[in-house]
Amino acid sequence: MKNKITGRSAFLALLKDEGITHLFGNPGTTELPIMHALKDHPDLTYVMAMQESLVVAIADGYSRASGKLVACNVHVAPGLGNAMGSLYNAQFTGTPMILTAGQQEQGHGLMEPVLYGPLVRMAEPLVKWAVEVTRLEDLPRIVRRAAKVAMTPPTGSVFISLPGDILNSEAGIDLGRSTRIDARTRPSDEALKAFAARLLKAERPVIVTMDEVVKSDALKEAAELAELLGAAAYQSSTPYGSHFLSESLSFVGTLARVQKVARDTLAPYDLLIALGGDPLRMSVHSEVDALPDGLGIVQVGLADWEIAKNYGAEIALKADVKETLRALIPVLKEMGGAALAQRARQRLAELAPKNWSARRVVLVEQIGKSAARTPIDPDFLVLQMVEAMPDHAILVDEGLTSSRQITALRPHRDRYGYHGLASGGIGWGLPASVGVSIANPDRPVVCCSGDGSAMYSIQSLWTAAHHKLPLNVVIANNGGYRIIKQRLLAFHGDDNYVGMDFADPPVDFAGVAKALGCEAIKISDPRELKATLASAFNRPGTKLIEVMVDGKV
Repeated sequence: MKNKITGRSAFLALLKDEGITHLFGNPGTTELPIMHALKDHPDLTYVMAMQESLVVAIADGYSRASGKLVACNVHVAPGLGNAMGSLYNAQFTGTPMILTAGQQEQGHGLMEPVLYGPLVRMAEPLVKWAVEVTRLEDLPRIVRRAAKVAMTPPTGSVFISLPGDILNSEAGIDLGRSTRIDARTRPSDEALKAFAARLLKAERPVIVTMDEVVKSDALKEAAELAELLGAAAYQSSTPYGSHFLSESLSFVGTLARVQKVARDTLAPYDLLIALGGDPLRMSVHSEVDALPDGLGIVQVGLADWEIAKNYGAEIALKADVKETLRALIPVLKEMGGAALAQRARQRLAELAPKNWSARRVVLVEQIGKSAARTPIDPDFLVLQMVEAMPDHAILVDEGLTSSRQITALRPHRDRYGYHGLASGGIGWGLPASVGVSIANPDRPVVCCSGDGSAMYSIQSLWTAAHHKLPLNVVIANNGGYRIIKQRLLAFHGDDNYVGMDFADPPVDFAGVAKALGCEAIKISDPRELKATLASAFNRPGTKLIEVMVDGKV
């Protein structure tokens, strides 16, 4: 006979068996059954955030920094509505997440009480699968399927609506078992040979890498391929992770998210080797196409929607990036022989004066000329911040205009060492850095945020302080939405900045941080930057460092 169990306890037991160690949430009345059951599951850590968008962003950061499945629970229709912006971000990055919301009891929901909403329909546009549990006996099958779907590449979020009567009822049910689909596929031998032949035919190949390099743990293999070919390597125009090893001889930098600049950058090459998803995701419309005429594309990845989405590929392989490169590299060596090795040496010598390391030397010298400027030059802030960070620190970046040089100054050395804003929906950085820190308790975390972005999610500092995380939030305070000012001026020739300043009254970020339980520091003298930052980064606890930077447009 099956042991009787309540829906609420079965739900938590199922999450734990799927590998969940933390439940991120913000409780409301419809979530009380789950809160009631937590006392029977003390090994599941509940992480409370002060608004649902923060809940999902913290979970998103945790998953991006660990590669693990995450679970978060939000409150009924308004709570799910609050979470939608962060869920959009998670959809963009393919974050494997089980998002749940409490729902009114079946029957009572039919009466459309206060807070009721069609949760499944609300969530569907942003998730891989959305469902409402209508029988307790179906709960195990639904949770098991949700975990499998979320973790199967291309990974993504799923949504489950949990009616109160399901959570509070009791029955003898079979909890089933967890399933993971191993998608680490490699192409056929014939496909590998054709791919290798096309690479060897190219006179001026260029590699562009995306997030699948991180997801498949292929950083080493991607650099090996680039150096074997002597090919220049770029991160894609949305470089929100450690998508290439910066100090590789082949790495040149990041493609611009501006069509004409990207087109001019790629014009010298005759073959684009795309590792992962969309290599040319742009932001603002332009009449200029980002892809130069005649530039061929070959592409490999598991996210088949992204492959050849906007530009046709001569060869397109639906396969795991790491497994493909591990199989491809020996084939290339055999087919290319001594001629390939000679050509690669020549190409790498040509790249040496303009690769990432060479460019960094020039950039550091250039930024150093603004060391004494006040208000503080944002590029100088970023340089001092990067140089003050411990080598094993993790960087979370939503500095926007202030952090424009951050990936040109701090090298990517491991797959989880850098996390940037992906979708463009601001306010992600602060709560994501909380999740990153929870996932990596032995590594200090530095979050670089703009002041406008920070005000979307400043209350996430409370969660960091509550959990005593080794998190340092550096806010570049330029007194407004500088990026919008820049675009208003650039696109419309208008410098009348309505609704873009925080000057009357100014926002005291250090004061807000203290009110939320954090140590707070304010810096306006550039001479204090490096020592103050280094001291903060090497001390325990959550700290906010507010830096007064130049806001000129």
